[in-house]
Order: sequence, then structure tokens, then C-alpha cells
Amino acid sequence: MGKHFYVYILASRKHGTLYIGITSNIHRRTWEHKSKVTQSFTARYNVQMLVYFEIFEDPISAIAREKQLKKWKRAWKIKLIEDKNPEWVDLSRTLI
Repeated sequence: MGKHFYVYILASRKHGTLYIGITSNIHRRTWEHKSKVTQSFTARYNVQMLVYFEIFEDPISAIAREKQLKKWKRAWKIKLIEDKNPEWVDLSRTLI
């Protein structure tokens, strides 16, 4: 089993501030956002709910997807989230 890469979207609340990121360790990264270990955008705006993520086998595909999503209009990002997570549940609580 190889390493996985994750493109994820965090939100401050339903329809709130959004943040798109990439990581190879989704558990650690969501913990870092929730714990506000660095003075960052997510800490400043309390963006810590994991509302969407995609899994990739290679970093190049993940990076390309992250860049693509960052260029999207806000409405498209919200639709992407709501298609998979209509209640905006914090998915970090369901990760195994």
C-alpha cells in the first residue's frame, strides 16, 4: 500500500470562510488546524471543519487538483462540498 495525498477543504462554518490545502497526512494536518499550532489564515479566521477531501495516489495529481480548486468560483466550491456533504459535517471526526 503506497502513500496517499489528500486535497481538502476546511470551513469556519456552513457557507463560511473556506480554505483549500494538500497533505500526505490528513489526521495530523486537521489536528494542526484545529489546534492552531501556527499563526496562519486558518487560525486567524477559525477555519477548522474538514468538510471535503479527495484522495490521490501521487503528489503531482494532488497538487494539480489543489491548484484547480483554488481557481474555482466560490459557488462551485460550495456545490462540490454540498454534493458530498450537504450538512457540512466535520469529517475529521469520522476519519479512521
